[in-house]
Amino acid sequence: MSKNGMRGCIVLAIVLAVFSVVAFAAPFSMTAPFWIAYVFGVIAIAFQIYVFHISFSKGADAKSKFYGFPIARIGMIYLGVQLILSIATMCLAEIIPAWLAIIIHIIPIAFAAIGCITAEVMRDEVVRQDTQQKKNVTNMRTLQALASTLASQCSDESVKTELKKLADAFRYSDPVSSDATKELENELDAELKNLQKALAASDADGVKSLCGKLQDTLSERNRVCAVNK
Repeated sequence: MSKNGMRGCIVLAIVLAVFSVVAFAAPFSMTAPFWIAYVFGVIAIAFQIYVFHISFSKGADAKSKFYGFPIARIGMIYLGVQLILSIATMCLAEIIPAWLAIIIHIIPIAFAAIGCITAEVMRDEVVRQDTQQKKNVTNMRTLQALASTLASQCSDESVKTELKKLADAFRYSDPVSSDATKELENELDAELKNLQKALAASDADGVKSLCGKLQDTLSERNRVCAVNK
């Protein structure tokens, strides 16, 4: 168990101890409603272990754990409401029928369970989209980085000007990839590699021709990006 998990269990153990002392030290009438209230109070405390697990233990990164706070908040609100209901029921244990006590205490846990499940689904979807977004921009960022280094590999000023224009075109292009742009990005990658070979061979005319071809391919990719938004 992690250090934070151990601390959480200690806090829950303290809450359980205080709740039990209040329940059994106060002069409550130990009728069926009393025991119903006590059991549901214990369930609410134990429920926090599950809440902490799905809130902070499932995600590996800090962002995932941050998104887990709404789930933990639901759990803590439920715990507070349940403990108040439990103490109130214990105070009225002599006059509240058992069936009413069960109904009163089953509703909060039902809402808490539904709320935690819904919040967990939303958290997982947000994390998935963040991860996908990171993956989607990686390809173009790599191509942009490659294009930005080409001008420094050339001493011919006219060729260097073309390479700088190409680098600017990459820099201001939409960085988000999609299935629709995948083929064009593969073409860009292949053309950039050919451009590097032309630079290594000092083929100025070849470099200029490839720069024009890359500009055309990049323009087509940008058009596809705009259409698919």
